[in-house]
Amino acid sequence: MFRTRRPGTGVLALGLFLGTAAAGLQGEEAAAAAAAPAEAISLADTLWVLVASILVFFMQTGFAMVETGFTRAKNSVNILFKNLMDFCLATVAFWAVGFGIMFGTGNGFLGLEGWFLADAGGTFASLDWAKVPLPAKFFFQLVFAGTAATIVSGAMAERTRFSAYLIYSFAISLVFYPVVGHWIWGGGWLAGAGMWDFAGSTVVHSVGGWFALVGAWILGPRLGKYGPDGRARAIPGHNIPLAALGVFILWVGWFGFNPGSTMAASANIGHIAVTTNLAAATGGIAGMLASWTLFRKPDLSMAMNGVLAGLVAITAPCAFVSAGSAALIGLAAGIAVVLSVIAVDRVLRIDDPVGAISVHLVCGILGTLAVGLFAEDRFSPGTTGNGLLFGGGLRLLGAQSLGVLAVGGWCVAAGLALFGGLKALFGLRVSREEEIRGLDLGEHGMESYAGFQIFMNQ
Repeated sequence: MFRTRRPGTGVLALGLFLGTAAAGLQGEEAAAAAAAPAEAISLADTLWVLVASILVFFMQTGFAMVETGFTRAKNSVNILFKNLMDFCLATVAFWAVGFGIMFGTGNGFLGLEGWFLADAGGTFASLDWAKVPLPAKFFFQLVFAGTAATIVSGAMAERTRFSAYLIYSFAISLVFYPVVGHWIWGGGWLAGAGMWDFAGSTVVHSVGGWFALVGAWILGPRLGKYGPDGRARAIPGHNIPLAALGVFILWVGWFGFNPGSTMAASANIGHIAVTTNLAAATGGIAGMLASWTLFRKPDLSMAMNGVLAGLVAITAPCAFVSAGSAALIGLAAGIAVVLSVIAVDRVLRIDDPVGAISVHLVCGILGTLAVGLFAEDRFSPGTTGNGLLFGGGLRLLGAQSLGVLAVGGWCVAAGLALFGGLKALFGLRVSREEEIRGLDLGEHGMESYAGFQIFMNQ
């Protein structure tokens, strides 16, 4: 986000929900009182933030379609259910606690006020972006929190217990994502160290990617993914057209994700839209060419992940780089995602059905570092300064690298505690019989394609 810096299982979920309801009544009144004076509010800025928020919210549909299409038909209900519930849970968690941790005034590591939006008038977010009322700011930040939580779902698809998913999805939006957000967007210590992440290559995508990496590693691969000789086997998704639809939806949604992070109907929205689109396009081309070179045939799934890789990589630098630099960043991301998918599958031997680790973690890191290389002060004067390739030296690249390492350390430690604890206390994985039969029937007792005969090899 481009902003002024300041120093600085079912029973459990139900209980948390009911326990927060009463406190929330007072929070709503306080939030309304905390809104900026009417004369300071810009209708154009507020309208733009709400439109961008709706576009980002619609990205939940894109993630659901991509994950469903890239996995098997017998698990479609489970995947759609998860994508529905993670935003429901993110809404409650971020409203109750997450927003306060992320933007509340506290210290350099976390905010300590603004629970249930009560007394939110003194939070960092309410004092910044002064022409947009607090409820609009909160809604925009909420849809970002939902995005971070849903990234994890794809990497752990087709073998995770639904109850375990509800717990970790709630926890990510409640605490783990907001802490990182405070460090970088809430006036925390990484902001003070000079790190910049305009729209979330690190804050949103790398956070989701790190948790996806740890979760998929602890969970283990799907049955049949690796043969007796240890070689990876392909487990094709059941509906590539559905996945393609999801990619197009995500591409559209990104025009709310990145340009909307101006938090104002400002002149640089057009520039951000151009850099975002160029990176997506060159990422898709690079993914196609890389897969064509390696596999001797162009792979649609790799090209689609190339588009998403370009979008993730440009998210941090979109306001700070030229159109030409954006095209180069997209090309690098498209190549990186293909190589990373192969490495995660064959070298790390981590089963990631949709490529979430490669798209969001690897390319989120790439995009964060790209700020330190390609940033030009002329696009956002007084912010990043120039990157290494434009005479700015190593200062900015060093700050970006520090951010990558710090966020990675936090997320890995938190992920090990979260997923390790769930595995030990409640169980993280479904039974072998449920996995073979499919999670639709095993976890939910229903089918997504009732009346159709589906032939399965796995």
